[in-house]
Amino acid sequence: MTTEPIYQPRYGAAYPSLVGSAVLITGGGSGIGEEIVRQFARQGSKVGFIDIIEEPSRALVAEMEAEGHTVVFEKADLTDIEATRAAIERIRAALGPIVMLVNNAAHDQRATIDEITPEFWDSRQAVNLKHQFFCAQAVYKDMVAQGGGSIVNVGSFAYVAGVEGLTPYLAAKSGVIGLTRGLARELGVHGIRVNCVMPGWIMTQRQLDLWVTPEVEQAIYARQCLKRKIYPADIARVILFFASDESGACTNQSYVADGGWT
Repeated sequence: MTTEPIYQPRYGAAYPSLVGSAVLITGGGSGIGEEIVRQFARQGSKVGFIDIIEEPSRALVAEMEAEGHTVVFEKADLTDIEATRAAIERIRAALGPIVMLVNNAAHDQRATIDEITPEFWDSRQAVNLKHQFFCAQAVYKDMVAQGGGSIVNVGSFAYVAGVEGLTPYLAAKSGVIGLTRGLARELGVHGIRVNCVMPGWIMTQRQLDLWVTPEVEQAIYARQCLKRKIYPADIARVILFFASDESGACTNQSYVADGGWT
């Protein structure tokens, strides 16, 4: 039986370019997004996030404000593009020009091939891919006006690994790679960098509640080079790097953070 070593990061990097800069994060109320909000706030960024879940999102705002950070939450269904645009306008009004975007929101609902309807397929593309483009469209002119910016799209290792029961999700997440490459080419002339971070099997509360049994844990350890769980903070730290000026020469890239699974 594999024994998981206790993992505690020894250092936390500080990124001066993030201090005072406004960042928009989608799906910031839970899971990986919740930790992304925390990490940007603790860097001194002005953080705005959009989510459909209200109570946990407001609790996160209260937590961050108690630490002295600037965090704004707007409730919206990201599959409703007009509602999303309106939420972005409210965040811009509160925080100023948005110079960083983290397209994090997603949903990995399972379905077998015979259960997938056209409506279900379209809903999976809307929640996992479509809003990423329209959020970028809504903020890139802020970045142009500021002389540059950074967009980080969150993909997934799952489409490379080929996870069963997730075909529409895998199709959408592979599309995030194409979206990243297209936006990087189109926006690079304005000094806007666009990268993708592809998390592995991350131990969010949803994953722990629904899928991560002792048997699944052993399968994860068998496939990963690193014999430990991968947590939301592991992904948030990678995203901070790609958002910051420390990755100033990095664009058009997709970085896998999966503990060496793929």
